[in-house]
Amino acid sequence: MLHKTRGIVFKVTDYSESSVIVQVFTEKFGLQSYLINGVKKPKAKVKLNILQPLHLLEMIVYNKPNAGIQRISELRPEPVFQTIPYDVIKSSLILFLNEVLYKSVKQTFNDEYLFGFLFNAIEILDRTEKGLANFHLAFLLQLSRYLGFYPDRSNEAGANYFDLYDGVFTKQLPSHALIVHGDELEYLTKLLKAKFDVLEETKIPSTERKALLESILKYYELHLEGFSNIKSHLILEEVLS
Repeated sequence: MLHKTRGIVFKVTDYSESSVIVQVFTEKFGLQSYLINGVKKPKAKVKLNILQPLHLLEMIVYNKPNAGIQRISELRPEPVFQTIPYDVIKSSLILFLNEVLYKSVKQTFNDEYLFGFLFNAIEILDRTEKGLANFHLAFLLQLSRYLGFYPDRSNEAGANYFDLYDGVFTKQLPSHALIVHGDELEYLTKLLKAKFDVLEETKIPSTERKALLESILKYYELHLEGFSNIKSHLILEEVLS
């Protein structure tokens, strides 16, 4: 049976000389693997360049429950990116966010709220020209809501620390060193309140931004099984510095 769904490209793996298996986070079926034959041929119906990380797709697919690899009937980019492929900062952001999502999103069932957040955030990144240096920080904080470990902000007012282990704001120094405090805490609270379209209003020095990113990645490691060894943020930091 054929189904129409939107999708977000996560990863492409070579399958044969001319074919690939592409992992797509779909709106209807969650994370799925699709075999696309002949994609590397000169006259291929589906071009490999539309299967780049986090490209947005409209798809007509076959879906067999419990099948390891599915098949695609039709595929096209929708919307077509206007700036991401041509902007080095946005391209670096996409590579970093793609690595994070590949290691954190495992659902093989529909999750319309998570999908909607991801699809809309990527669209916003393609349109946005300001506040790019903070986009990934805000993205990670918002994503944690859909993954089930968004910070508990009930004691945020007047707090001196954010406890990465317990995910709470507190006035008392925790008994461990997994904390955010000082200027880094101030920037964290601002980013938790900020929307993507006003990120340029939060000015974060490069050193503090790198430290805050490290803390957020540590937060993910503490709360997501198997989440570790993120590498692409090092390239991103070079581009943003």
